[in-house]
Order: sequence, then C-alpha cells, then structure tokens
Amino acid sequence: MRDETVKLRLASAGDATERPISIAVVAMGGQGGGVLTGWIVTLAENAGWVAQSTSVPGVAQRTGATIYYVEIMRPQDGKKPVLAQMPTPSDVDVVIASEFIEAGRSILRGIVTPERTTLIASSHRSFAIGEKSAPGEGIADSGAVTEAVGVTALNSIIFDMNALAAANGSVISSAMFGALAASGVLPFAVADYHAVIEGNGKGVAASIKTFDAAFEQARGSGEATPPQKAAPTTQIAPAAKRRVSPRAEALVARTETGFPPQVATIARVGLAKVIDFQDLAYGAEYLDQLEAVHQLDISLGGAEQDYALSVNAAKYIANAMAYDDVVRVADLKTRASRHSRIGEEIGIRPDQLFETTEYMHPRLEEVIGLAPIWFGRWLQNRPGLYGWLDRRISKGRRVRTYSPGWFLMLYLVAGMRSWRRASLRHREETAHRDAWLTLASELACSNYALGVEVLQCQRLIKGYSDTHARGISKFAKVTEEIKSIAHRDDAAEWARRLRETAVREAEGDELDGLIQTIRSFA
Repeated sequence: MRDETVKLRLASAGDATERPISIAVVAMGGQGGGVLTGWIVTLAENAGWVAQSTSVPGVAQRTGATIYYVEIMRPQDGKKPVLAQMPTPSDVDVVIASEFIEAGRSILRGIVTPERTTLIASSHRSFAIGEKSAPGEGIADSGAVTEAVGVTALNSIIFDMNALAAANGSVISSAMFGALAASGVLPFAVADYHAVIEGNGKGVAASIKTFDAAFEQARGSGEATPPQKAAPTTQIAPAAKRRVSPRAEALVARTETGFPPQVATIARVGLAKVIDFQDLAYGAEYLDQLEAVHQLDISLGGAEQDYALSVNAAKYIANAMAYDDVVRVADLKTRASRHSRIGEEIGIRPDQLFETTEYMHPRLEEVIGLAPIWFGRWLQNRPGLYGWLDRRISKGRRVRTYSPGWFLMLYLVAGMRSWRRASLRHREETAHRDAWLTLASELACSNYALGVEVLQCQRLIKGYSDTHARGISKFAKVTEEIKSIAHRDDAAEWARRLRETAVREAEGDELDGLIQTIRSFA
C-alpha cells in the first residue's frame, strides 16, 4: 500500500534557539485573571509582537482556579510563529498567581522551575471550599509554599497584592500587572503598561495608582514572604462597653471577680456570644454552668493544671448554648452589619445597590424544632403525617435575601428568639448539654485530663440539618467509647485520638477502625 500523504516543507521563521516568552496566570473567579491576560496580549500587540492567549477554567468558584496562558513573540520576516496553547512543565518564563496557595499548586504542576521561572504571587489567602468545609483544621500550610518557592523559582516577587489594590481603590489584576512590569521579564517600558490600562477606559485612575504602587513595592521585593496572620485579639463583652443595663454590668463583673484571669478572658467572650444568641437571662445561665464546673475544678486542684477544666468549659459551654437553628440563621442574614460587610467586600459605591441570592434547604426537622415541646413530640410520633409534611417543606429554595418579601419573612423568623427556650430543639439541646457536662465532671473526678478531653468533644457538634445530625452521631460514638476505656491509665490519650479522628474524617471508616483497635486491647 502506497503512502500518498502530501508532505510540505515548512521552513522555520528563525533559528532553533528562538522561542516565545511564556506567561501563565493562575487566578480564581472574580479576581481579574481574564482582564490581566487581555492586558498582556494588548501590551505585546501594541509593540508589534504576535500574542496568543488561552484559558482552562477551574471546576467552580474557589474549587479550582482558571489557568490563563499567554505566549508572545516578535514576528520573523513577516512570518507569524506557531504558539502553544498550554503551559509546558519547565518551559514557562513567568507564573502569576492571584493567591498564595495557588502559587503552591503551580509549583506542584511543574510550571515553576529554578532554571527559568519568575514567580509573581500575592501572599494573601482566599480559602478554598475544601478548607472552609473541613470539620477540623483544614487550612493548607502556607509555610510549605514559602519553603518551596525558595528552591523552585528563579526569581520571586511576593507580597499582599490584594491589600495593596484595596488600599488604592482598585482590584488585584492592576497590582499583578505592576509586579509583572517590575520583574523586567518583558522588554516594555512603564509607559506602555500605562497606555494599556488607559485604553481599557474603566477605573483608569485607580488602576494606574495601584499599578504604580505595586511596581514600586515589587522593585524592592526579592524574596518570598508568607501571608501575615492577624494578631489574635481578645473581644470584650458588648455589655461591658455599652453599659446597657446594671444587670449586664453585673454579669460582666461576675466574669472578672469569679474566675482566674485565664478563665475570665474566655468567659467574657463566651458571655457575649450567649447574650447575642438569646438574652441576658441566658447569659446568667451560662455563668451558672461555668461557675459549677469551676468550683469542681478548684476542688480537684485545677490550679496546678492551669485550670484547664474551667478554660475548656468556658469555651465549649458557650458553643453548646449558642447552637445553630433557623432563628439564628435568619438573624445573621438580616443584620445590617452583614449587609455592610458584603457591600465592602464587593466594593459597592454609595450610589449603588446590590442584591444577594442564597440557596436554602430547610427540612421539617428544623421547622418542628421551633414548635412547642408537646406539639413537636406529637408530630414526631405520627410518621405518616410527618413524612407528608416533610415532602412539602424539604425543598431547595433560592432566596433573594434583601427583597422586601423574603427579608420580612427572615426578619420575622429572627424575631422568634423569645419563643426559643420553650421549643423542642432547645429542650433537646439542653438535655444534651446536661448529659455532656455530667459525664465530663464525673470522669474528671478520677482522671482530670480525661474530663478535659470530654469537654473538648463538644467541638464535634456544629451546624444544623444533616451536618448537626452527623456531629451528634460522632459525639455519641466517641463518648460511648470513652466511657468504656475510662478505667485505663492512658484513657485521656485515647480519648484525644478518638476526638481528633472524628473531627477530621468524613465517612466513618477511620473512626471505626480506631475503635476496633482500642477494643482489641481490652
């Protein structure tokens, strides 16, 4: 069989060593990666170069960044080059990352190399969905990225470009463009960059101001710097600041006079949280519970343990009392402070309005939780009626929070907090809290460290709906196993392992495996 393929001789436009300048931009949705890519293309084309850009979008907002890829090259004797559509490992000149962990992912992809690549990245963090939804500590280690940058990049320009852009009234794409200009990788003058921004015609003054500020900062930036963490601050109870009533002042005074300093600091924050959740009477109940634990702590010689029992009780009793329910959700969504915060985050101007559309999926369980105890129990004992109602209520809804109708409905639900303490959900939460504190106190009498571990088990319970149900299930499984090993000398250590395993695992296999291991020692 003859090969009749027509073969054409394609002459190269230049020497074999001629290559384009390649730039990869890794940005998340809404961070201007497409704008920055367009600016780079325009910059090159204004100078008579050939430019090509492509993009591969991530899975969704903050579950995967979009990779934009640009290659630019001078034409040779009027012939246009053939340019690649995707970055090739070990062959990228500049990588620009809009967020610090995205810089780390670029390193893992192999497109940042010590022989060629200049890495430009913002040191701030925008947490991914996986980091936010992790039941325990799910935040990625920024320190590992910092160490990797030092050995994988030829040059690096890293600072908080997001904060710089916000301070100058623009967006991060302007700051990254300024850092690119300062890197010196591209053979274009600053005036050429300015001309590109001016040609965009939107927010020109703020964009150029941000560009110039980033250019100056990048000129003095030669090493990777990790994202700066805000220093921890101690919040003071609102009642102590506002002096809203003598009773509120008395509650704050109880935290200051009734507990040692390390407990009082957390108790003030816990008191503020509980009062914000319900009322002053609920705050007094919180302090009553905490004082009972503290008196036990004193009798057990807790001073030698830095009052660990009381410190943990101050934190976790407040968390248990300020549980998530539909009243709490409605309250938080209708607060003026939330509306203002969202406006600030999206850069809303005084003459602009905005709306939010949120997905809500209430279940009958949450609705019945607000009902009086007798009615809730009555309905739970009628599965047929319960199921019929659940099929009509348990539906996903897209709620325009700040539309008049939906806002009024949420506002009315938030106002039901005065009914909360007579509700079925509150009765169930109170019963859980009493049983949990009783168990922790009893175990602390014979094993102080084990009592502390049981108090910390409350962190397994959070959220509402399915999330809350899974937390309750894990809590029950862990505490039942703790009871069975309470006689062991190493019970506290095993309790800690059980709790930490339950916090980080999602499906239950790892926790069940640990329980089987513990039981094999019996």
